[in-house]
Formats: sequence, C-alpha cells, structure tokens
Amino acid sequence: MTAPLILWFRRDLRLTDNLALAAAATTGAPLVALFILDEDDDPPLGGAARWWLHHSLVSLTHDLRERGLSLTLRRGPSAASLTRLVPETGARAVFWSRVYEPAALRRDGEIETMLRASGVEAQSFSGALLFEPGEIRSAQGRAFRVFAPFWRAAQAIVAPGAPKPAPTRLRAAPAPRSERLEDWGLTPREPDWAGGLRDAWRPGESGARARLDAFVEDGVRDYAAARDFPAKDNVSRLSPHLHWGEIGPRQVWRAIEGADAPRADIAAFLRELGWREFCHHILLDHPSLPEAPLDPDFARFPWAQDDGTLFRAWARGATGYPFVDAGMRQLWLTGWMHNRLRMIVASFLVKHLLLDWREGERWFFDTLVDADLSSNAFNWQWAAGCGADAAPYFRIFNPVLQGEKYDADGAFVRRFVPELARLDAHYIHRPWTAPEQKLREAGVRLGETYPLAIIDLAAARRRALDAFDSCRRARRD
Repeated sequence: MTAPLILWFRRDLRLTDNLALAAAATTGAPLVALFILDEDDDPPLGGAARWWLHHSLVSLTHDLRERGLSLTLRRGPSAASLTRLVPETGARAVFWSRVYEPAALRRDGEIETMLRASGVEAQSFSGALLFEPGEIRSAQGRAFRVFAPFWRAAQAIVAPGAPKPAPTRLRAAPAPRSERLEDWGLTPREPDWAGGLRDAWRPGESGARARLDAFVEDGVRDYAAARDFPAKDNVSRLSPHLHWGEIGPRQVWRAIEGADAPRADIAAFLRELGWREFCHHILLDHPSLPEAPLDPDFARFPWAQDDGTLFRAWARGATGYPFVDAGMRQLWLTGWMHNRLRMIVASFLVKHLLLDWREGERWFFDTLVDADLSSNAFNWQWAAGCGADAAPYFRIFNPVLQGEKYDADGAFVRRFVPELARLDAHYIHRPWTAPEQKLREAGVRLGETYPLAIIDLAAARRRALDAFDSCRRARRD
C-alpha cells in the first residue's frame, strides 16, 4: 500500500495553480491535507488577518471536500505538529509552499532537516511570487535597491508560465484527528467588530476569482489614470487574496495581460505586482526590515514625544483632517485602505506628527486584512524616507491639497466621515474655513461633532524638515 503524503497548506489556500498540490497529486499517493495554526509565528497575526484566515479556511475546506479530501486542522508549533502527525498517518513525504519571511524561512529549514533525518521526503515549492527572492540581481550580482532597474531586470526574464488547473479529484488517505476551526477563536465575538469586514469581503478562492474577474471586466481600463482616486472602483482589491494565496500571481498576471484595456493601463497594474515582488526581495536581503531603518542614520531621528494622544487620534480617524480621517476609518471598518490614502496617512503620522514609523507599521499589521510583513515594512520605510527607493525626506503630503485633488467632490470623505456629509465640497477638506452659517446648515460643530485639527500643517512641516536636516548634519559630522 502506498504511504500517505502530507500536503501542508500555509499561505497557499487555493487549488488552482498550487504547485505543491499539483506535485503531490502527481505522485499518486493518498493525501492528508493539513493546516497548522502556528501561534509562535513572528510576528503574530493581527485581528483582521485572523478573521480573514477563519473564512478562508472555511472556503478551502469546502473546496477540498468537493474533491474527496478533508482538511486536518492542528494548532501549535509547526515542527511539533508535524513530528506528531507523520507517525500518526504513516506519511513518507511532506510537501508545502514556501513563505518568504525571515522567521518562516528559518523554521522551514529546521523542519526540512528534521523530516529528512527521519527518512521523510520534504519538498517545498514556489507559488506566492512570480520570481524567487534573490533571483533578480544586477549584472554585478548585487541586490537592487531601486525599483525601476529591478523591474526592468525582472521583465527581461521569461514571462510567468500558464497557471496549472485545479485537480478535479484527489486521492484521500484516512483522515487523522482534526481540531475544530470554531474552537480557534479567530473571529471576534464580544464585541463583534467585524461587520464592516463581512460587508466588504468574500474570503476564499472563489471570492478571489470573482474579484479578479470583476477587475478585469471593469477596473483595468483607465487604471493608470483613475487608481489614485479612492472613490472610484479602479483598484483591484486583490491584495488580501494574494497574501493568503487564494489566488496566485501567475493567475493575476495572465488575466491582466489578456484584459481588454489599453497597454498603458495593463503595464501600470503589472508594475504594482512588480512592486509587491520588490518588497519580498528587499526583505530577503534585509531581514531586519520590519524593525530597523535601512538608512542607519535614521536610527538617530528625533521623534516627537507623545503620551499616546496624537497616535490615538490618528488611529481612530480623529485628526481633524478629513482625508486622513476617512482613510483611517476605512481601514478600521473594512480592514483595507486605498493605496493613495496609505501614503497620505503614513506621511501624516511620520512627518506631520513626527511619530515613529514603526508605530504605524504595527497598527497596520493588526488592522489590515492584507497584512503582509514585507509590503507593510517596506512601504512604511518608503513613506518615512529611510528605506529602499524611499520617498525624498522633503516630500510631505499635504492632506488638504491631496483631498482636493483626489476627492474633489468629497465623495470619499462623505462615505467614511458621515458627520461632514452635508458640508459643501468647497469646505469639506478644510472645514475650519467654512463660515459659521455653512457649518450650522451642515450640522457640523467643530470640536464637538467633528474634531478640531490636532496640529498645524505648516508648523509641522517646518518641524519635520528641521528634524530631517538634523539627521543629515549628523551624518556629515
């Protein structure tokens, strides 16, 4: 009798174009499908990510069952869980998809060594990225620190291959004991704060495919011009599906390449896939990216002292700057934020409030359904001006001007800051300039129904530039 093979699902919660699954099915061995909730993960999952994982596992369980396979759930350190499950099942092989984070890579190496020492075949497969981290190098063999040459080099490589179809039937081994998903407590209960997430998202492979199809049909055309306007539906919202592996980047690439849209729009979106790849490649070369600035001079940056008041106002969307507040409330309500707003709220925290970028990074990691370690750390360092290909230190987004440019009629602000919904568009991004009569007519009482601005933008900008200059002078000295 053929010994079973354990197929260890991780962030590849799909059946289509899952290389580990395809390879496992090809062996002809009976399969044990496994997911381990490793609560020793570093960093641990945030609240929004835990909610997403619960529902994605529900979807995966359903999809596997339709093909004759049950999903075994175990909780605990991955190595210990596998050490117990291999003799339980009599498995002689374990296949899995790689996760490209420092702690995961270290753990995988240890697990691979452990399994092989026990006579168990161990194989890991790609699938989360178009290119393996470290594959894209300069002519001198060095890692890129700037995106444009990285992306040119990546595009010179053979285009990603065709996605592999999902298997129609899988050979199942006898199912071992499984824990109950409901007992893991991944979803909030008292209080249940996930109503906005349920309204906004459909986790799982079928939800990912539906989201991609809708974007190809209606969103790719005009993407290059419209993606910066948060009230428009010209962004893909695929990031959480990609993060959890409910859809693979090769599937997205192939679908976008075939979209009925101008080449400029297609190329603009594919660059966003490239940026995601770039973040992973940078993390591979700089494992301390989530904790330490890539620019070592930034370690001396004179952050402002805050008793928590300013950070709480920012996190709760109560800064008195409507475009910032709308973005932060979108995050809290839906677990996601439009990319234009991510840049603006990050710039506001780091440069106007002069608060450490790592505080914002941690908040995003806890509240984003697409909380990806590499993208989150890389993009916060980009916004702060201390990372690879970072925004210049003097680039400080003015949230009022940004709002007037990218939300001119105030549609986005009206949706997420409803206390300003009746205010004229002329004043909605700077309500403190509205005549008292206009405020009364709109039902707005500054400092009561909507907060006063927590900081003066002009003074904060001068302070930020002085702080950055002090770092530069220290470097020269």
